[in-house]
Amino acid sequence: MISYEPFWKTLKERNITTYALINKHNISSATIDRMKKGNGISTMKINDFCKILNCNVEDIIVYVDEE
Repeated sequence: MISYEPFWKTLKERNITTYALINKHNISSATIDRMKKGNGISTMKINDFCKILNCNVEDIIVYVDEE
């Protein structure tokens, strides 16, 4: 299962709010909502987040084995 836990930690470390992502960086609120619910997002969005947050993919997502 893909987890967005690293994303929320990275946001906090960078002192960036979801409000700023939506209003300053044009990330849709639907994307943020999908992430909060643990639903999938496109690799293009992950790419966008890496650019915005100046980070690596592993700072956005992590694979967690459900077993």
